[in-house]
Amino acid sequence: MSAPIVKLFTQPNFAWTDIRREEEAQPRHYLAHLLLLALIPAVCLFIGTTYVGWSLAENETVKLSSASALQLCVLLYMTIVAGVAVMGGFIRWMSRTFDARPTLNQCIGFAAYTVTPFFLAGIAGLYPSRWLAILVLGAASIYSTFLLFVGLPTFMHERKEQGLLYAASVWGVGLLVLVTILVEMILVWFNLLSPEYLRATVG
Repeated sequence: MSAPIVKLFTQPNFAWTDIRREEEAQPRHYLAHLLLLALIPAVCLFIGTTYVGWSLAENETVKLSSASALQLCVLLYMTIVAGVAVMGGFIRWMSRTFDARPTLNQCIGFAAYTVTPFFLAGIAGLYPSRWLAILVLGAASIYSTFLLFVGLPTFMHERKEQGLLYAASVWGVGLLVLVTILVEMILVWFNLLSPEYLRATVG
């Protein structure tokens, strides 16, 4: 785990300063972060759905076939990357209302680092469980919101008052983008890919 990622959880204010400095030196430095960390939920979900499975009824375990799990995980990976890129586009579009004039690369990079808790929360995919998913994703949502409000004024060089208003706008649009892309992914998954389930009786 790179130093900026560790600092996002230990010293978020300093982390955003370091990330902005890296961005100024290398505009597309966020790509490795995005493309590699987005693999965490995809790979963990593949393992969890094919080797561990989940229970919908007592004494029954449901798994996905390897082909279906691979389709799901590729779709999830593409959705994550596309979602971050779309969010970056919205952040840049909304910047016109404020003093910041970030580039598209800066906005996508900011979005990629802000959702880092969701990437790491993907580890929970190793053990598919509704309650575990709710708990972990809830914690990731809270910390991502914290990173957004702490980081945006620093990263965009905004005054604190304007930065908080900007962050609130980004949060609202981000929630809409998240819901939209997840619904579309689920619709594609069920209607076009036709998942294959494997059921086994335990005991």
